[in-house]
Amino acid sequence: MKRTPILLADGRELIYFDERDDADRSMPDRRELPEPPPASELRYDPVLDEWVAVAAHRQNRTFLPPSDQCPLCPSTPERATEIPAYDYDVVVFENRFPSFSHRIGDGTGHQLAEGLVPVVPGRGRCELVCFTADHDSSFAKLTPERVRTVVEAWADRTTELSALPGIAQVFCFENRGEEIGVTLHHPHGQIYGYPYVTPQTATSLDSARRYRHRTGGRGLFADLLAAERADGSRVVACNEYWTAFVPAAARWPFEVHLYPHRQLPDIPALSDAERDAFGPIYLDVLGRFDALFDLPMPYVSAWHQAPVHADRHLAYLHLQLFSIRRAPGKLKYLAGSESAMGAFVNDIRPERAAQMLRESR
Repeated sequence: MKRTPILLADGRELIYFDERDDADRSMPDRRELPEPPPASELRYDPVLDEWVAVAAHRQNRTFLPPSDQCPLCPSTPERATEIPAYDYDVVVFENRFPSFSHRIGDGTGHQLAEGLVPVVPGRGRCELVCFTADHDSSFAKLTPERVRTVVEAWADRTTELSALPGIAQVFCFENRGEEIGVTLHHPHGQIYGYPYVTPQTATSLDSARRYRHRTGGRGLFADLLAAERADGSRVVACNEYWTAFVPAAARWPFEVHLYPHRQLPDIPALSDAERDAFGPIYLDVLGRFDALFDLPMPYVSAWHQAPVHADRHLAYLHLQLFSIRRAPGKLKYLAGSESAMGAFVNDIRPERAAQMLRESR
């Protein structure tokens, strides 16, 4: 794999990940662009003990443009896009409308407010990952070889972002489908470098810590995987290195977790064999999602990685894939109980969901 970093016209970084060593990436960005926006604000919620980012500049981000105006397609002689090259394999670049950024403006170079609700700069990093130059494709249509290239890009960016000052956690994810809220149809994902450990991760690691203490040193995630593999009723697919299963307490109508068989903190820790084996099983599961109702399934695909500096021995790398579609023409909305109380109610038994996914191919 060939890795080529360049700078876009406004100073943002872009990196080509090529499957050919002879790829020419000398094409410059021909656009005239304004400077990137400064970092957002982070406001602390003392009631829930959580940080909330306020990124008002994202109101102006590109929203569902026509295919001939897609900013993630390769450039052409007639039109320059976010990717200067006329073709590419996998590309990662800094988000033009980031939720977090290292660009601290004049008004946010210091702590903005103290007291009950502190306000500080939203220092961090947000990147886009384009999986293919084909606008009409999807992750499920990638080859296993291309998925391997994407895994290499995820590993590279996890390592690089983890080394940046102030980054506490790196999150690689994909949102797919207008029902999920995507604003660009081109097959792509995102990578966030958070300046704090996210609430979901903090809660799960607290659970793992208590379990370890209660059981004399056992690992919560490893025991969970072993129990699912032994039971088998919720296993959707497996190979020598990975197991995909519907969790017994799934919150979403169709939710699958993919675990490597070794406890690892993050994507860079995966071996070559584990990276090779990931693509085929993940593509199989994505294909089952799309075949379930014979139409493209909206989903969120989220890598759970260890924090950069804390509790790495407790974490267990895994991928969470879930959809809000519960039936053709019916979506699972986060209404009163979920949105206000954080108390999920699932309409489909996890065992039934696993059976439907096993039978969908």
